[in-house]
Amino acid sequence: MFENQAPIGSGFGARTTAEQVLAGRELTGKTAIVTGGHSGLGLETTRALAHAGAHVVVAARHPSIAHEALRGLEGIEVGTLDLGNLDSVRAFAERFVATGRHADIVINNAGIMACPEARVGLGWEAQFATNHLGHYTLVNLLWPALVGGARVVAVSSAGHHASSIRWDDIQFEHGYDKWLAYGQSKTANALFAVQLDALGRDAGVRAFSLHPGKIFTPLQRHLTKEEMIASGWLDAEGNPADPTFKTPPQGAATQVWAATSPQLEGVGGVYCEDCDIAPLDSGIEPSFVGVRSYAIDPEQAVRLWQLSAELTGINAPAASA
Repeated sequence: MFENQAPIGSGFGARTTAEQVLAGRELTGKTAIVTGGHSGLGLETTRALAHAGAHVVVAARHPSIAHEALRGLEGIEVGTLDLGNLDSVRAFAERFVATGRHADIVINNAGIMACPEARVGLGWEAQFATNHLGHYTLVNLLWPALVGGARVVAVSSAGHHASSIRWDDIQFEHGYDKWLAYGQSKTANALFAVQLDALGRDAGVRAFSLHPGKIFTPLQRHLTKEEMIASGWLDAEGNPADPTFKTPPQGAATQVWAATSPQLEGVGGVYCEDCDIAPLDSGIEPSFVGVRSYAIDPEQAVRLWQLSAELTGINAPAASA
């Protein structure tokens, strides 16, 4: 079942940067869509792809902020996208598809982490809805622009070790835990890639998920200094204290590698980390290294896809089959 889920010896590692992944690569003529491509890892991803010649469409909730952050970069356009609002997702996708362009790369980079309990859409838990359902809807609606050859990259996290899909209470209607909610949403990202790859490979669409590493970015905006000190991320004075943290250019490297590397030709549905396919973590207790089997289980992936189709009313690969 998991025969491809093993490192391939890519030659890169935890300290590789996105620019190093693309050294000597030419992406002129390629079009990439990056959600949240103006902040944190998304900004570094956009920079690396643009410097290699790709045209990057940055999907941002606040376009004015994105334009300011991306000032000076060539080959960039910005579109409005709020992943927590499916009308916004539909409008973004329809605008892109209407241009008749092909999208060679889609990187589902935007997300929220450990936020206070909130509901969006039809009462959906916000992390599941934003991190998973919003991206599920986006890729489905972009389907006509992907068929024929594209890579879709779902930015998951080692946080998926915290929770499998909570089939008995996905929307946290019986008590909210911000870290379990985040973990579930990151498991959903990985399972999404598994099923998208299964559905899309005959149409030339391959999908990957990944853990970018631990990086200080705006993703931590909902965490207090005290929480980060307790986790060992910061020292008592608030300075970085965990040597395993990456820089943003290093954190963006794995998603750029998954989106572009010829080493992944003919492969899909796998979970990556440190610019390589990650090992399978089959231990009883989560190690937060590698991927848990439940996050790449094909049966779980089918079940989540079906649920997502029911919740959103959208299932493009099935409709085009």
